[in-house]
Amino acid sequence: MDLNSIIIYLACLIVIFIVGKIFYVPLKHIIKLLINSILGGLLIYIVNMVGVSFNFHIGLNVGTAIFTGILGVPGVVVLVLVKLLIG
Repeated sequence: MDLNSIIIYLACLIVIFIVGKIFYVPLKHIIKLLINSILGGLLIYIVNMVGVSFNFHIGLNVGTAIFTGILGVPGVVVLVLVKLLIG
């Protein structure tokens, strides 16, 4: 290995490191949103299964999934409270 190969190798490692740092933070937020959406959808499904006996139902659609994805479990609680207040 000559000096040019070593410099190119180190430059590529630095570029990969910088690109990894740039994409790590947005990817972290996307994964958190996805996990919250799945957990919120599961909780809405459980609320709907329990609510069958009380004639209570919350629609599981894109809007409620995004809402619970952003807010998480408190978003499901807010949806239940809004449904109870509005009817």
